[in-house]
Amino acid sequence: MFIVRFPLRTDLKEMCELLGTEQSVLERAFSFRTVEAKMEKVSTTLNVAQAYYARDALAKNLYSRLFSWLVNRINESIKAQTKTRKKVMGVLDIYGFEIFEDNSFEQFIINYCNEKLQQIFIELTLREEQEEYVREGIEWTNIDYFNNAVICDLIENNQNGILAMLDEECLRPGTVTDDTFLDKLNTVCAEHPHFESRLSKNSKFLADHSLPHSCFRIQHYAGKVLYRVEGFVDKNNDLLYRDLSQAMYKANHSLMKLLFPEGNPAKVNLKRPPTAGCQFKASVGTLMKNLQTKNPNYIRCIKPNDKKAAHIFTDSLVCHQARYLGLMENVRVRRAGYAFRQAYEPCLERYKMLCKQTWPHWRGPARTGVEVLLTDQQVPAEEFSYGRSKIFIRNPRTLFTLEEKRRQCLEDLATLIQKIYRGWKCRKRFLLMKRSQVVVAAWYRRYAQQKRYQQIKSSTIVMQSFTRGWKARKILRELKYQKRCKEAVTTIAAYWHGTQARRELRRLKEEARRKHAVAVIWAYWLGLKVRREYRKFFRANAGKKIYNFTVQRIMQKYFLGLKNAMPSMSPIDKTWPVRPYAFLDRADKELKRIFHLWRCKKYRGQFTEQKKAIYEEKLEASEIFKDKKALYPSSVAQPFKGDYLEINKNPKYQKLNSLVEDKVILADVVNKINRANGKGAPRIFLLTKSNFVLADQKSGQVKASVPLPDLTGVSVSTQSDGFFALRLKEGTASAAKGDFLLSSDRLIEIITKLHRAGAAAAEREQINVDISDEFLVQFKHDKVCVKFIPGGPKNGSSVSCKRKNNRLLEVSVPSP
Repeated sequence: MFIVRFPLRTDLKEMCELLGTEQSVLERAFSFRTVEAKMEKVSTTLNVAQAYYARDALAKNLYSRLFSWLVNRINESIKAQTKTRKKVMGVLDIYGFEIFEDNSFEQFIINYCNEKLQQIFIELTLREEQEEYVREGIEWTNIDYFNNAVICDLIENNQNGILAMLDEECLRPGTVTDDTFLDKLNTVCAEHPHFESRLSKNSKFLADHSLPHSCFRIQHYAGKVLYRVEGFVDKNNDLLYRDLSQAMYKANHSLMKLLFPEGNPAKVNLKRPPTAGCQFKASVGTLMKNLQTKNPNYIRCIKPNDKKAAHIFTDSLVCHQARYLGLMENVRVRRAGYAFRQAYEPCLERYKMLCKQTWPHWRGPARTGVEVLLTDQQVPAEEFSYGRSKIFIRNPRTLFTLEEKRRQCLEDLATLIQKIYRGWKCRKRFLLMKRSQVVVAAWYRRYAQQKRYQQIKSSTIVMQSFTRGWKARKILRELKYQKRCKEAVTTIAAYWHGTQARRELRRLKEEARRKHAVAVIWAYWLGLKVRREYRKFFRANAGKKIYNFTVQRIMQKYFLGLKNAMPSMSPIDKTWPVRPYAFLDRADKELKRIFHLWRCKKYRGQFTEQKKAIYEEKLEASEIFKDKKALYPSSVAQPFKGDYLEINKNPKYQKLNSLVEDKVILADVVNKINRANGKGAPRIFLLTKSNFVLADQKSGQVKASVPLPDLTGVSVSTQSDGFFALRLKEGTASAAKGDFLLSSDRLIEIITKLHRAGAAAAEREQINVDISDEFLVQFKHDKVCVKFIPGGPKNGSSVSCKRKNNRLLEVSVPSP
């Protein structure tokens, strides 16, 4: 079994960046091939040769489809936007026949295209030319020419053609080679006069040493061409595997979805794609249909020599090209025929201005009008002939004479039109100027009258303003005098009313004081009289004293009963005696609260400082992980030891202990997860008040020392695993290699002590603890997603970590 490997992954990575696809997807497409049937899907591994073939096929398809897309975009951008009828002009530039020493599938296809172009040239220039003379009733002597339709039929026949047999050989099951293709040609095409092969039934080629056994020869209209069958089958197939099409469709580059629509998973087509020969045949057929609907003009290029040198003319080569291109027959047809032909209607429409009888409109038949026109111009009868629907002119000089006369007539007509137009334009301009003069005069007179009216109006307004001002000032003086008189009367009246009001106020106050004094004296006297009469019947304050005594007795009984029914000193004991009366509710709740606080204080007073610190750490671990992390319940009963390695006493770590300046808060062995394959390596984890250190377990060599201010957060999962990620601040020296992904059975204690150490200094930001089953870890320049999934029985009781691809690290946690 062969496995495809990629020694230069940088080239593959650069290719993926250009196409916008993932490296793993493209690598799998180059390594495997998926074959789909109606209900089955089979994936096979590609060997080296097949992988090379897949690579070359992808490169060819990318180039071909991008070229076609670019041509279509250019045609879309330059095409006419109007929907009206329009004329089209195109240029078809081809190289011509290719005859090399070693001719293969490419030369065969190119020469086939040239055969089709030669065929349409024969049909449009030689056959249709002569058929038109016969159709129009013109006397004509037929000229023989070679028709290459038999050669085109040899290549493109749907039953026995060379292309049809090549497609049949490519699509049939079993072993298919170029030799089997040649054997089929020798069997089917042996009797064809334009096909030659050593193994054909024609005995004259058996001893032809110029015709090798692995070749066949076709007699084209340009000459015989020898083709080597090696590579015909492979080049005709040129299959692009479905895996590569789907990989290109999945690329992020938007152009890939347009270039590879067959890669859409939603539109799976199990039909085999057409072969290269079939596609080329269809393209040539479309080109021929397009040319037949147009009026082509041909430019034949003749090679003067085979050396591609200047000033060298090889007679034999030029004569050979003139013969096989059909130029001799074309010249004979042109010489014997007519140089110009045109239907009667457009001919009369073009030259009707040459005759007074046909200008400007001819009322009779178009042929009669043309006869009248040519008779009026005294054109000799031997220079033209009348067809059924067209006029035929033999000599170009006659046509040039008519065109020259038409040009002179058009100049005279243009002069007449210009004269009439200039007269109309001058009269129109004069009338416009006259109307403009009337309008200007009217506007000027209006302006003059408006200006004179405004002057009179302004003078009138000034006179009126002076008169109104004099009257207004006179009235103002009178009003001011009346206002002063009214203000004087008001002031005098106000002072008089004020004097009377103050005098009345003093009288009313004196009367009120006297009435109040009488009422007070009367009240005191009446109270004294009543108390003397009823003192003998009541003892003062008897009810209040009875009430206070009753309340004190109830409170005494309540406190004595509470003393005897007091709950235990355990802080978790929530029992409390029931209150006897409802009015004691607030006092009962307050006493319960005070007793609980006092009981807790007594309980805390029994702890030593060391035990108190342990409970504080346990409390903080509960606040962080309770009901959030599945590993937390199993850690509650385990005390936090801190230094599990006894780093101060163990001589093995004496050197490591000397490198640590601060007091060691925690020392334990953790597993550092490898970023490449997900496997763990044991490391010593030391935590101090200012930093944490990772060192090699065997040698004690420090691998990393990170200050706590550079630690921004810790990420853990919700499951029972011991994995945790230490996220470092971006841009610091500690984050040069990325974050740390570690694993430990004492995860709860490590993160709790990290959190307490981070919160110990006021100037330091608090370390965030993120609990999620999926989080991102920065590894150098890439961000990797760490995903925790619950495992099944196949994983056993151990946690496994695997690197799925460049962006995913999967951790399988066994189910509890």
